[in-house]
Amino acid sequence: MSLINFFLSKKKNTANIAKERLQIIVAERRKADSAPAYLEEMKRDLLAVICKYVQIDPDMLHVGYEQKDDDISVLELNITLPENEEK
Repeated sequence: MSLINFFLSKKKNTANIAKERLQIIVAERRKADSAPAYLEEMKRDLLAVICKYVQIDPDMLHVGYEQKDDDISVLELNITLPENEEK
């Protein structure tokens, strides 16, 4: 009997698969919504200050925000500077 059960248990329940996929989507949306509203404005201000000294493409500035725990937040700033600057 266990051999028959082995082959019958291979059927995937589509409701469970859909539930797992929805949980992943909800988790990703919560992660994206956790960034503060001022993050885009901060990125524009940082870009304006940096461009006073070095001309960079706006796509070369990445500002990220991550909530680690309830009391720890991480603000990450990545800037790709040009090799040679002739001003």
